[in-house]
Amino acid sequence: MIIGIGGVSNSGKSALAKLIMDSFDSGKAVVICQDDFTLPIDKIRKTGDHIDWESPQSVDFKRYQETLKEASSRYEVVIAEGLMAFHSSELFDIYDKKIYVTISKSEFVKRKRNDLRWGKEPEWYIEHIWESFLKYGQPKNESDILIIDGEKTIELPAVLNFLST
Repeated sequence: MIIGIGGVSNSGKSALAKLIMDSFDSGKAVVICQDDFTLPIDKIRKTGDHIDWESPQSVDFKRYQETLKEASSRYEVVIAEGLMAFHSSELFDIYDKKIYVTISKSEFVKRKRNDLRWGKEPEWYIEHIWESFLKYGQPKNESDILIIDGEKTIELPAVLNFLST
């Protein structure tokens, strides 16, 4: 089974992916993060004075998709997560199950301001991340997608129930 988890930056995708992975026996599940498939910095365009990590042109989707397919031959459960997890229909169609984590724009801005992993981001770039998410991070359709409110505690039993149906 390949599970796709999408949502804006800081919505809780990685935390959810880890919870799901940890619910399976050791070695049966793996998490594959879209962030690990970004192109080299010199191959990514800039927006203002920032590298534009938030556009589809920054991700090697072909390698990402190939990795997901290859991992599905070695693991019972492959969990793919990323801002643009639902960007293309080819990628969308790979997933057996789809989960979309939502948060409000105000919650996103609050979390992003507090996320200092790459230093303090300027307000214009935080807005750029949100706009890119709206443009590239939305599922193509919402049928057969579990939508989770990332501002609330994750109800893992409900998620696992969805995955088992």
